[in-house]
Amino acid sequence: MVHDLLVRNAVLVATCDDDRRELAGGWVAVTGGLVSGVGAGEEPRAVEILDASGCLVTPGLVNTHHHIYQNLTRSYAPVVNGSLFEWLTGLYPLWAGLDEEASYLSAWVGLAELALGGCTTSTDHLYVAGDGDLWSAEIQAARELGFRFHPTRGSMSLSVKDGGLPPDSVVQDEEEILADSERLVKLHHDPSHGAMVRVAIAPCSPFSVSPSLMRRAAELAESLDVRLHTHLAEDPDEDAYCMERFGRRPVEQFEEVGWLTGRSWVAHCIYPSDGEIARLGAAGVGVAHCPSSNMLIGGGGFAPVREFRAAGVPVGLGCDGSASTDSASLWLEARTALLLGRQRLGPTGMTARDVLDLATRGGAACLGRSGELGVLEPGAVGDLVCWPLEGPAYAGALTDPVEAWLRCGPASARHTLIAGRALVRDGLLTAQGVEDVLRRHRAAAARMQRLAG
Repeated sequence: MVHDLLVRNAVLVATCDDDRRELAGGWVAVTGGLVSGVGAGEEPRAVEILDASGCLVTPGLVNTHHHIYQNLTRSYAPVVNGSLFEWLTGLYPLWAGLDEEASYLSAWVGLAELALGGCTTSTDHLYVAGDGDLWSAEIQAARELGFRFHPTRGSMSLSVKDGGLPPDSVVQDEEEILADSERLVKLHHDPSHGAMVRVAIAPCSPFSVSPSLMRRAAELAESLDVRLHTHLAEDPDEDAYCMERFGRRPVEQFEEVGWLTGRSWVAHCIYPSDGEIARLGAAGVGVAHCPSSNMLIGGGGFAPVREFRAAGVPVGLGCDGSASTDSASLWLEARTALLLGRQRLGPTGMTARDVLDLATRGGAACLGRSGELGVLEPGAVGDLVCWPLEGPAYAGALTDPVEAWLRCGPASARHTLIAGRALVRDGLLTAQGVEDVLRRHRAAAARMQRLAG
């Protein structure tokens, strides 16, 4: 057999398969966008050869929570030191200015940035109402780049006048939300193996949507056979809000509206009780762990990652919004997860291999694509990253390439391949028109930020 592509000469190939095989001097072959062989020693023939000398090769990283449009308001000075609720209320008026052009540009820039940091699949939670079809504009950018994309049709239905947090300008009517969610799924969702685009339904949070919308969204997702996503248990203010408004804690409210199901994955989940962790695990609800954002605006809590995994909760990594974390690097989130896990539980609390598992297999499980994403084995998608372990930063790191990958960084990808095609080659984007997109993005960001006066 002659394969389409052979990635060869790796220092180590970390397959992340069920046996967690690590192949010194290994190779990976890709044909038709899927992995067609993995091994060490004798190499197969291929039409194209990509050299991975000096590199650790891993599956592409999977980003399970993001708000890409927020890169239009990065590091926005008036709110950088606010609490979660202060940060949100300060930025909602700016986000009301989002339109199709800005949505397209933010997605193009955000996905390109993720690829440079070794991410090959990303979800996105776009939940503000704007001008036009914001979600299709994002998907257009992903298709142009060749990035594997899981957008979610986010929404908010409760404004301040209804007892919610956001202003009227960024919320929508419940019927409009549900109808548009169904439209987007039917227009863009691809359930096939190796799909480049899948769509999920994603009401924003307990303090911005009604219980009715949550229930009906769960029913719609069931009928369309798509996944569900929301924020959950991310801040002490959320606990207080749910107790006052519903008479129950956020996870209890989540269960009350029909979301305690393996179809769901949630962002943050910093403050569950031991009993709630067990219930989430028994139901198969996934969690997107967002360590940088949790530390910057998350109320000071530590997501109980080890307890989640012990209870059977699928845990992936997420960048969260580019106006809270500001940097969209899944490698940075991986390193931060390593450090935070050790800060919380000591030197045995988290290892580099634990984190690699979160960033690959865990993310795939959150998105309902175990065995398809986040693994290098025949039949999985041909998404992989070559991480250079060379230069002054890695001098002396001779014993363990996986530990060196996170401990000796910062790291960016030498090559990022999606479906066997290089979106990043030799550390540079292969996409055309980067400077023009950045110029247009700057103009769109300036226009939105002028809305604050």
